[in-house]
Amino acid sequence: MDASTATQKPVTGLILSGGGSRAAYQVGVLGAIADLLPDAACNPFPVIVGTSAGAVNAVGLACGALHFSQAVRRLNSVWQGFHCGEVYRSDWPGVIRQSSRFFGHSLLGLGRDIPVALLDNAPLRELLTRELDFTGISAAVRTRQLRAVAVTAFGYETGQAVTFYQGRATIDPWYRHRRVGVPTRLSVEHLMASAAIPLLFPAVRMGREYFGDGAVRQTAPISPALHLGANRVLVVGVSGNPLGMNPSQEMAQPQGGRPPTLAQISGHLLNSTFIDNLESDIELLERINRMSRAIPPELRPRHLSSEQVEVLVISPSRPLDEIAARHRREMPRAIRTFLRGPGATRASGAGVLSYLLFEPGYCNELIELGYQDAMAKRAELQRFLGLEMAPVYPHIVPALQP
Repeated sequence: MDASTATQKPVTGLILSGGGSRAAYQVGVLGAIADLLPDAACNPFPVIVGTSAGAVNAVGLACGALHFSQAVRRLNSVWQGFHCGEVYRSDWPGVIRQSSRFFGHSLLGLGRDIPVALLDNAPLRELLTRELDFTGISAAVRTRQLRAVAVTAFGYETGQAVTFYQGRATIDPWYRHRRVGVPTRLSVEHLMASAAIPLLFPAVRMGREYFGDGAVRQTAPISPALHLGANRVLVVGVSGNPLGMNPSQEMAQPQGGRPPTLAQISGHLLNSTFIDNLESDIELLERINRMSRAIPPELRPRHLSSEQVEVLVISPSRPLDEIAARHRREMPRAIRTFLRGPGATRASGAGVLSYLLFEPGYCNELIELGYQDAMAKRAELQRFLGLEMAPVYPHIVPALQP
């Protein structure tokens, strides 16, 4: 970490976690922040870090960091009009071809040099190439509107969570147990790698190694932002469990004692990959902050920094699985048929759908939910970002029609 981290000047980091189509929620939160900012305000997040689909949103913001509100509008426009076919092949020929390759590879060992995956996400590469202008990152760094932007991917050979970052030359790489930071010039390949959910999307080769979704074995999701110089962070999560629920509310009641479907099992595995580590890291950081406050400066060990990291978390106030279940019929027919056997089209398998349902009805409801959840924390956000209380005139996220 470079020396500027030790200064008292606030450096705000934005952390956008992964979660497939759940990342539409983040766009709603960003829309609320854009509405809270004064007109023509500069980028409020010098450090932007993303993983998986959150990496796509992070780089989208960084590419437009010179015009923050416009960048948010562009993200909002893309997400509001999303269809599954723009992320992965959802037509019958594409689904049949990819599933045949998957089972031929897995069961018969055919085509071993081809990365194994259930879905073909080639359309996502075309979308990112069309929508993102990576030269905007260099311009924002050069004019000091951006300190650094980073995306994390998982190396299948080394087993390391690799954070690829582009930013100021004064930021040093870092090397920790199973997590490293590597300076680079970001590209579509880094985003494709970071968003390559294991088994669902194919791994991406960069250099001599294949990389997959950055949430895999990312034990310290907040750490990259701190290495890049942030000393306070806004975390936009995509947890399926609303904050503030008491234990009795969180404990789901068994329904009929049926064995779990493959989709139900997969949903829990996805949640453990994308959500658990982030929530644990937030809890650990808050515990360290409390310990730092409790120990008098003269008794504090040398290795324990006196600087506390302020954390503000915004995450869904409603279960995303339930929202996905209501929109499951929006899924293209070929994908619905493909997922019916594993049980993903049932209410109990909605966890998987909540990651794959890139359709307007579901994405727009998540955008609206993110906007409303952020506005519910308006006072906290304004204090966190150093904004004065002012009237808000929404212009990014339109209200959904009943």
